[in-house]
Amino acid sequence: MTHPDEDEVLARTRQWIERAVIGLNLCPFAKAVYVKQQVRLIVSDATTETALLAQLGEELSLLRDTPPDQIDTTLIVHPQVLQSFLDYNDFLDLADGLVSEMGLEGDIQVASFHPDYQFADTDPDDVGNNTNRSPYPTLHLLREASIDRAVAAYPDPSLLFERNIEIVEELGADGWDRLMNSESH
Repeated sequence: MTHPDEDEVLARTRQWIERAVIGLNLCPFAKAVYVKQQVRLIVSDATTETALLAQLGEELSLLRDTPPDQIDTTLIVHPQVLQSFLDYNDFLDLADGLVSEMGLEGDIQVASFHPDYQFADTDPDDVGNNTNRSPYPTLHLLREASIDRAVAAYPDPSLLFERNIEIVEELGADGWDRLMNSESH
């Protein structure tokens, strides 16, 4: 199995962030930190869960030790490990355990994105799953203080999930494919 090179991974991930996450406003808090270049985007060379967990620990430490105006959030894109969504989903327990072990509960949380993301009680081809689908498996490290500030500024954050589902359902599978695969947007 060949893996895409780092430049391709970064380009496709940035395209997803710009077109879907920011472009469709799936995360109304993303644009501000993205345009201020406070998003750390790294491509992991990990090929095992153990190596990815070690790298996650390094990135958690870096985020903890770096002022938010320099790095507010980190995306660890890992194209060579956890291709299976079920394996990825199981790994999230290890990720959360590491956050806890490092004493970062309440400070940093790990959000999850995967090409085959599937919400519980949905079909694999349910277009609503696209709200959490990324080009490659991705661990998103978020500062809880930043989330709290963003949520406080948003009129009704409890409606975001439903709103996002409605947006991608209205777009439909074909619209999503065109959005993510067209050369220019």
